[in-house]
Amino acid sequence: MHIGLILSQPPGYSETFFKSKIKGLQASGYRVSLYVQKTDSTFKTCKVYKLPKVYKNTLFQLFALFWVLLRLMPYARRVIRFVRLEQEHQRENTQILKNIYINANLLKSNVDWLHFGFATLVLQREHVAKAIGAKMAVSLRGFDIDVYPMKHPNCYATLWQNVDKVHAISKYTLNQGYYHGLPETVASTIITPAVKWVNTEQRNASKTTKIITVGRLHWMKGYLDILEALSLLKTTSDNFHYQIIGIGPEEEAIKFTIHQLGLQNHVTLLGQQSHDSVFKYIEQAEVYLQYSHSEGFCNAVLEAQALGKLCVVSDGGGLPENIIDGETGWVVPKRQPKLLAKTLESVIALDATVKSQFSKQAKARVQHQFTLEQQRAKFVEFYKTKY
Repeated sequence: MHIGLILSQPPGYSETFFKSKIKGLQASGYRVSLYVQKTDSTFKTCKVYKLPKVYKNTLFQLFALFWVLLRLMPYARRVIRFVRLEQEHQRENTQILKNIYINANLLKSNVDWLHFGFATLVLQREHVAKAIGAKMAVSLRGFDIDVYPMKHPNCYATLWQNVDKVHAISKYTLNQGYYHGLPETVASTIITPAVKWVNTEQRNASKTTKIITVGRLHWMKGYLDILEALSLLKTTSDNFHYQIIGIGPEEEAIKFTIHQLGLQNHVTLLGQQSHDSVFKYIEQAEVYLQYSHSEGFCNAVLEAQALGKLCVVSDGGGLPENIIDGETGWVVPKRQPKLLAKTLESVIALDATVKSQFSKQAKARVQHQFTLEQQRAKFVEFYKTKY
């Protein structure tokens, strides 16, 4: 069986989800090809095809269009089927021509499945799978199913009409798909992120409680609520230090809030870090904090549990599926900084024996329920299952 996976670019060093999936399918005898908008010469896991580039220069674009159409001539029947499907959807001829161009490499592919790694990547590609006689799958993840449809209502209407099977990273993202129009009759499977098991007993030896968050500096991550909670925590106990790893559009607002709340000595922005550095920073922390307004699932929380960290998360999105409240960590209702401050205070004050118990329970759950081997096996079954 041949799987065509569509991503914006090849998975990076830290993106174990996609790399593990590809390797697992290959180990089971599947052929995997990757179709991307931007290539990376260091990626060697499978064959990579670059989708046609859209040029700003009109002359360059016309030449590229002519060349692409010329090379599509041996695939005329597929192109004709694609045009008919687009016309049935009442797309304008100009848009159809654009869609032929951007999907040229997909129209030439000989795959059994086209699997779009993110829902937004399907837009203007909804009819390609039928045109080439393949099945179509799509993965539902955080932003694509949480935020994008709010800004673009009914953007996935054509996708829902054509998709054969849906992969969701959590119950939450699947339910969001239903909320935005996915018919419940469409076959679906939940396959969560997974982590490579690391057996480590390293603990935070510092007297100062180190708290850490890994995530883009974006309003969705709830950083302003976290900072407000830390300012309240500081009034009762200032023996803590909070680190944020990530970059993003809200950096200025976060820096201003840190200054306004007098947290300069308690908060450090570490910027973008390599995967190895992120791992080391989490290892050195005692508490991992993810107080997002919503998350599809959140790999970082899973990795923190695998390292035995005390995890405090919000109830946003799929986070309550990631953490078992009161057993492997603590789930705090979102947008309640006062409650978050009280929770952090109580977690920090816990007896060492209790902290150790939470740590062991979190590690055990990850080790038994979120392994790469389990994830790989589920993806192999994903393409085999009849529906």
